[in-house]
Amino acid sequence: MMKVTIAVMTALTISMALMMVCTIISKSSIMDREKMSPFECGFDPIDSPRAPFSVQFFLIAVLFLIFDIEIAIILPIIITMKWTMTSVWIGTILTFIVILITGLYYEWKNGMLEWSK
Repeated sequence: MMKVTIAVMTALTISMALMMVCTIISKSSIMDREKMSPFECGFDPIDSPRAPFSVQFFLIAVLFLIFDIEIAIILPIIITMKWTMTSVWIGTILTFIVILITGLYYEWKNGMLEWSK
């Protein structure tokens, strides 16, 4: 029990010392308007929050997320091929890929991937 108490006290002492050092160091830095303002992806946070936003950019970002999630789903399926029957595995993969390709074709035909109109 004494070892646990000593370990906890040592951890608290080290963390408090580090917090004090960080506070002292941060006070000496130059604080101007640009360093104190938040950085939001290149947008000026002082402007109106009702600024126009590109819908095409949003659609491309959503498309990227969909295909990113596709990779996260397909990789574990490849690992499970050892434990499943090959015909079931191929059927599952083909169904998944056909659904994704159909969605991409739908977006392409409706002009959702056009950056400028």
